Amino acid sequence: MALKLGELLLKAQLVNQQQLNKALEEQKATGGKLGEILQRLGFVTEDDIIECLSHQFGVPSINLRHFEIDPGVAKIIPVDLARKYNVIPVNKTGATLTLAMTDPTNIFAMDEITFMTGYRVEPVVASEEAIRERIDRNFGSSRELELKKVMEDLTTVDEAALELMEEEEELDVAKLAEESQEAPVVRLVNIMLTDAIKRGASDIHVEPYEKSYRVRYRIDGLLREVMNPPQRLKDAITSRIKVLAKLDIAEKRLPQDGRIKLKAKIEGRMRELDFRVSVLPTLHGEKVVLRLLDKENLRLDMTKLGFEKSSLKKFEDNILKPYGMVLVTGPTGSGKTNTLYSALQRVNVPETNIMTAEDPVEFQLPGVNQVQMKDSIGLNFAAALRSFLRQDPNIILVGEIRDFETAEIAIKAALTGHLVLSTLHTNDAPSTISRLMNMGIEPFLVATSVNVIAAQRLIRKVCQSCKEEIETPIQALLSVGFPESEAHSLKLAKGRGCDKCNNSGYKGRLGLFEVMDITEDMRELILSGATAVELRRKAVEEGMITLRQSGLQKIREGLTTIDEVVRETVL
Repeated sequence: MALKLGELLLKAQLVNQQQLNKALEEQKATGGKLGEILQRLGFVTEDDIIECLSHQFGVPSINLRHFEIDPGVAKIIPVDLARKYNVIPVNKTGATLTLAMTDPTNIFAMDEITFMTGYRVEPVVASEEAIRERIDRNFGSSRELELKKVMEDLTTVDEAALELMEEEEELDVAKLAEESQEAPVVRLVNIMLTDAIKRGASDIHVEPYEKSYRVRYRIDGLLREVMNPPQRLKDAITSRIKVLAKLDIAEKRLPQDGRIKLKAKIEGRMRELDFRVSVLPTLHGEKVVLRLLDKENLRLDMTKLGFEKSSLKKFEDNILKPYGMVLVTGPTGSGKTNTLYSALQRVNVPETNIMTAEDPVEFQLPGVNQVQMKDSIGLNFAAALRSFLRQDPNIILVGEIRDFETAEIAIKAALTGHLVLSTLHTNDAPSTISRLMNMGIEPFLVATSVNVIAAQRLIRKVCQSCKEEIETPIQALLSVGFPESEAHSLKLAKGRGCDKCNNSGYKGRLGLFEVMDITEDMRELILSGATAVELRRKAVEEGMITLRQSGLQKIREGLTTIDEVVRETVL
């Protein structure tokens, strides 16, 4: 069917041979359906494929995204049959059942459905992805059905074999190891990991409480509860995750950190799963947090991070300087690492020696010498920086400036002909100067070493599949910072909620940026001991776009909502 589809699209001149070859190469490397790959590469649309198939087979086509199916009609055939042939009933008139199919020449499918239901089958053509989405919507996704089956299996597991130990009982490591290999437990953990990828989660939280046990995913920055496994299995599930992360399953009193690397087939494609694992003892058991390190979500193109044009130019001009310090600030989970990696990619050429000290190394970058910190043996940021200076570096990245010693060495490196990139935890760009001085760095060192400071936040994007225009009260627009002249004519966007965005109205995230260039006038202010408020005033005079202004621009462009900008920024 895949090659046949390729030939049909070629014949219809919807793709050329070069595009088809590229799609076939990707299919060979990753698996998956040719039609989906061609759509993902942007060579054809879903409507192109449907129209082509309809013309070839001489049957009507249907776009299921614009067609509501009666749930009773959809369930005329069982879910296993619908998945087996990738078909779904869309209408029933008398003794005729209209069946959406990707291959209306499949006589076996039509005969089996006719025999099972007693209806005469009338085929219509629809895209494979749209049919699969409708099957998931009407019957529940295959992942949800599998999870339901696993949960049923877990409730039938022998209670005595999985009884939780009393506090006084001796820890039985062999028993923990055995429990972690129980088939339902293994399947549940596998589903948890792969489902997180499918939903686009950045973190998985596995949390034990006195009378409950829950699993939450962080999706687009917000935590959502996804399942409640039986509480008696918390030790078995934690042990299974520890086994995968190569941690000590017998150690339940101290925090542990590890990493899980797996390969799994998700939606027809082989994916490498990489999780950073943190285990923390709490009052009612060990809480496990898994941070998903997804290479496919790493954006190394700086133009797509969310910078305004003027802010991007300031930032790029400064990372292209031969020496000095570039600081990226913001809270945990605000995308600082992604911005720094994008900056490194921009300056990563064969003529430069780039060294990084990271804790942990989240993504491996070709052509960059990355060093993992190990405090237990004395390899911290300060020790790594000292070593770097003997390695003839051009560019140095320090994961985070946490103390005076690291700050001092980083600034000295910036003043002796090296470009230094690093992060700090501050609320905005101007307050970063005060933070460095509070660490004990002299004002003249700060003024002469720092090139630029970029503060950032991540906000959720309006879902493009269910985006619609909304009316907003003028007062609400004025209160967030829009000028009165603009507020009267401004049209805002909001997501209605659909399958693509889990009915949240948001899909994906983008950055808000505040880029403060350290000009000569700014240096004079720093040397004279100016406050963060005075530095901010001067930076805005010189054209700095604040985090709130960056948010307002995203609202104007219909990319986000007032709620998101207010949640992450202040006037």
